[in-house]
Amino acid sequence: MAVAVIADAHLGGPGGAAGPLVEQLDSLAVPRCERLLLLGDLFHVWVALPSFETSEVRQVAEALDRVRAKGIHVDYVEGNRDFFVVGSRYESHFDFVGNEVAFKTGDKRFLAVHGDGLDNLDYQYRFWRFLSKNRMSRLAARALPAVLARWFVYGTESRLARTNFKHKTEIPEQAITTYGDRRLAEGHEVLLLGHFHEPQRWTREAGEVWLLDAWFRTREIEWLGERREV
Repeated sequence: MAVAVIADAHLGGPGGAAGPLVEQLDSLAVPRCERLLLLGDLFHVWVALPSFETSEVRQVAEALDRVRAKGIHVDYVEGNRDFFVVGSRYESHFDFVGNEVAFKTGDKRFLAVHGDGLDNLDYQYRFWRFLSKNRMSRLAARALPAVLARWFVYGTESRLARTNFKHKTEIPEQAITTYGDRRLAEGHEVLLLGHFHEPQRWTREAGEVWLLDAWFRTREIEWLGERREV
C-alpha cells in the first residue's frame, strides 16, 4: 500500500478546472492506496467559508467524500493560499486538517509541511500571513456578503502575487535545509515540502528533504512507498 500526494494543484488558477483532478481522485482505490495527502494550495485561493464557495470546491469536496468512503485516509496540510479550513464545515471532508502531519509508509518516517513561512528573513510575507490568518480576519471575512466575498478573493490573489516570496526568483536553499535539519532531528527520515513548485532533494545528516513538483505543472499524483506511476 502507498500514499498518494497532491501538492499545489491551484485549481481555479493555473491548475484550471477541477475535472481532471476529480477523475484522478475517483481512480484511487484500496489496496493500492492507503492514504491521500493533500499538501496545501489545493485551490488558487481557498477561503473556507460558505459565501466563498466555488464550483471547484464543491466538486473536490464531493470527490473526497467518495475517496474516504473507500477506506482511504485523507490528510490536508494547509498552504499559504488556504484560509480558515480548520473549524470550517469543509473540515468534515478530511480525516485530518492542520499545518503538518507525520506518517510512516514502507520503511520511512515522513513529515509533511507545506513550506511557506520557513524563511525567517521573508519579513514581508510573514507579516502578511499574520494579518490575514487570525481570528479577527476570519470574523471579518464571515461578515462579507457573496459579492464582496468574490472581490475579497480576487484582492487576496493580487496581494499574494505582490508578497516577497523569495522562491519566485530562487529557491531559498539555506532556509530550507536549516529548517529541514531541525525537523529531521525530531526523528523523521524525510521532510516533504510543497509550495516551491519545483522538485528538488537534499541529503542531510539526519535524513532527506524533498521538494515536490506542483500538480498544476505535472497534472500527476506523486506516490510514496511504491515505484509505479499512475
